[in-house]
This record gives sequence, structure tokens and C-alpha cells, in this order.
Amino acid sequence: MGEPGMRLAHWARVQPDVLAVRSSTGDRTFGELNANANRLARALRVRGLRDGDAVAIVCGNRPEFAEVVHACLRAGLRYTPVNWHLTADEVAYIVDDCQAKALFGDARFTELMTQVAALSPHATVRLAIGGEIGGFESYDAAIAEQGGNDIEDPKSGYRMLYTSGTTGKPKGVVRPLNYSTGLTGLTSAPQYGPGKGQLHLCAGPMHHGGPLVYSMVVPISQGVGTVLMDKWDAAEALRLIERHRITHTHMVPTMFHRLLRLPEEMRLAADISSMQYIAHGAAPCTVGTKKGMIEWFGPILWEYYAATEGGGASVGPVEWLEKPGTVGKPITEDHVQIVDDDGNACPPNQPGTIYLKVLPDSDFEYFNDPVKTRAAHRGTHFTVGDVGYLDDDGFLFLTDRSADLIVRGGVNIYPAEVEAVLLQHPAVRDAAVVGVPSAEWGEEVKGVVGRASHEPPPELERELMELCRARLAGFKCPQSIDIVERLPRSDNGKLYKRRLREQYRGGTDA
Repeated sequence: MGEPGMRLAHWARVQPDVLAVRSSTGDRTFGELNANANRLARALRVRGLRDGDAVAIVCGNRPEFAEVVHACLRAGLRYTPVNWHLTADEVAYIVDDCQAKALFGDARFTELMTQVAALSPHATVRLAIGGEIGGFESYDAAIAEQGGNDIEDPKSGYRMLYTSGTTGKPKGVVRPLNYSTGLTGLTSAPQYGPGKGQLHLCAGPMHHGGPLVYSMVVPISQGVGTVLMDKWDAAEALRLIERHRITHTHMVPTMFHRLLRLPEEMRLAADISSMQYIAHGAAPCTVGTKKGMIEWFGPILWEYYAATEGGGASVGPVEWLEKPGTVGKPITEDHVQIVDDDGNACPPNQPGTIYLKVLPDSDFEYFNDPVKTRAAHRGTHFTVGDVGYLDDDGFLFLTDRSADLIVRGGVNIYPAEVEAVLLQHPAVRDAAVVGVPSAEWGEEVKGVVGRASHEPPPELERELMELCRARLAGFKCPQSIDIVERLPRSDNGKLYKRRLREQYRGGTDA
């Protein structure tokens, strides 16, 4: 099929009239999607973008998102999807940090995009999708000026997704798109193929890596169409599965939880007989929730353990039922290493830091941060800080996520970013943010602050909540904040965050 970015072009020739993307804002056949990707690639080149230049996408789940991605994949461009739930300052930081020369904005987020454009003047090429945004060109008009035939000189582009770290500032993870490794192990189970009547349901927002890759890039590259949900709703997901005879989907455990909470009569009445495969990852899934899904949908759940930086293990339903709670078996015997605090290999069943092997031609780096890149690597392996163990049969189990990481509904939240906002209040001397258990979301955000005076302001908690809502995206804001005399720190100032997590492990069911 030539360049990886031209896989869509292959299917456009083989099955031009087959549905590639369906959404509430319009549909695209493989032929239409391919033609628009070619038009956009030419439009971006006319506007001065060259191989290696960056593009930022702030867009909901709609066909144009897929067009932008496939235009970048064949025009040699680096694309970065950005979460539209973020504040304007947060979006602008990513747009500037990724060095975007082009900015795509969904007209549904006009106010956000207007603010971002003012904060990010270096993104001089600005295209508005689905309507008008002041200072932006019309996306439709821009592509209408160009031809839809395949571009003559395709160059492989790639994605750069953002993840945060202990500093709280998001960092771009550069991993050139490589189908030979990117589709091995974790995505071999779906057995996609044209002519099999298969159709994928994209249940999550494509600005996240899981839905972007597993629910759009992978199925389309295999000649299978995808139905885009505008936003997650459990009842609507069931309706779409039944109406479109969906065969495949990718979900996170919060979605499982909400599906299982639907009225019993609704669940019993739903025709889910078309379903063949459900992939899930991004967040820990309780044994009870997963067993409930398997009892309802059948043994079609496949779990994977991966991060933006790379993947490492997967497990099918039969093996998982034999090893409840495992996140998978490493794709090769030496792919996962468990290492103790002294750097020694841990024996079976002893928890330690999880290191994953760097796959051939698929190493990563943190964009413009060689220090952080080196710190994440240990020889041929890397870590994101998760803790777990391998059992006697080589299956991987997680015992703790990265010390600072909170995973809420499959979305990573890094406490340092929230702590930095809390510390801006003059009545706060110290701050810590931890994850507490939530039946629906997996974890919720809990703030704990050390007061600066013996008598803190009576409205301090309310003021802190308002401060967070003003400075942070809503999903990052604490659900509650405790005010204490002091936080548990060592003599040299190290915060014992594990103690706080254990103290609040009773958590909340919010």
C-alpha cells in the first residue's frame, strides 16, 4: 500500500462508496474521505506548510477531524489533537509548545478558539470547521479550491500526543506512526477486514489517544468504517449498536460502569448480537465491572496495558477469566521488566516499577525535553512510573498507578498542575492533590492544603474551588478540599503522598 498515510487511498480505490465515517454532522465514504484528505494536504502546502511542520486540532468527533488526520499522515506533518475541555491558556500552551503552524478549530468552540488564537499568534494558518470563527478561514472553502486526486509525493506524517508529568506542564510524546509495530499484539485480535459487514463505534473523544488510534485510524486503515459518538451516553451507545449493527468498539471502564447502571429492562431489550469485539484500556477496571460486561456482552472483551509512550501487554477474555484482574501478558517474554528501588529485577509476585521494552523503530522522546526522555529510559526499556508484578505464569498485574497520576474516567490528571493553582491563594502554605476511589469515574480529585495561618478564612474551601474552576479545565478540579494544619513531609521536605492516598482511600462515590 506504499506510504502508511496512503492506506486510506488504497481503500478509496477498492471500495469508494463504502461508509468510512458516520456522525451527527455528516457522513463520508472512503472515496470522499480520501478526496478531502488530498484537498486539505494541498491546501496546507499552498499555505506554506512543509514536511515536519506541526498542526494542532481542537475539534469534536466529526468527519473533518478524520480528514485533518489523514491529510497530515500523507503530507509529512506532525499533528496534535487538543482536548477542547481545557481552558484557553491550557490549549494555547499546547499549541505553542508543539510549535503549530496551523490551527484547526471547531466552530462549536468559537469563544475558546478566539481566545486561543489571541494567545498563540505563531499559528498563522487558521481554519474553522463547521461554521465561522473570527480571524479563521473557512475549512470548506479552503479545500474546495484544491483537487481531490491522490497527491503525487506523499510523505508519512505522525501524531504527537500530550501527556503531563510531575512538573504539571504537558509534554508532547513524539512517536513516529509505524503500522508494523503499532498494530502488533494490541490490535491483532479484532481481525478487521472489508466485506465482513464490520463497523466500529467510536465512543470516546478523538483528542484522546485510545479513540483516535483504535476507533478511527486503525479501522479505517483496515477498510472498516466508524460511527462517531458526539459525546458519551450509555443509552445512546446501545441505540447506535443496535441501529448500525456495530461489531467493534473501544471503551474505558467508566463507560462499562454506566452501561451496567442502565435499567435492566433497557439492557435486556437491546439487541447487541452484532458485537464481536470490545477493546478497553486507559484506566484500571474492577473485576466485578468486567465480569458484568462479559456476562452481558459475552467473552468479547480484550484489555491492553499501554501509555502514550508505548504499549506492553494485552489479554483476551478466556485468559482473563482464568486470571481475573490481570492487564495482560507481555507481547514477548522480555518485554516487561519489574524493577525494585535499587534497580534489581523483582522475582515473580513481587511488586516493583514496571518497565516496557522499546519496540523496533518505535522509540519515543518527550518533545524538546531530553532530560525527561533520559529519565524515563533504562537501557532498552522505559517506564511511566506504574507499579505492578508478574505472576508465576508471566501475567502482569497493576498494584498502583504512577505515584502522581490520577485517572478519572480514563483521562490522566497530574496533581502538580492542580497543586500549583492551589498554592496561588495567599492563605495556603502547602498543597497536595491525590486520587480517591469513585465507583463511576474510577478516581476523583481530592485536594488537601496546609493553611498559612492559625485562623484561615472561613470561606477558604469555596475560594479555592472557585480559583481552580477559573484556572483549570473542569475535569481537573477537586471535588473537595480539606484544610489541615500541615501536610506529611520528611525533614528534607519530601511529601509522603502515599500516606495521603492511604488516608483518603475510603474516598468518595461521586
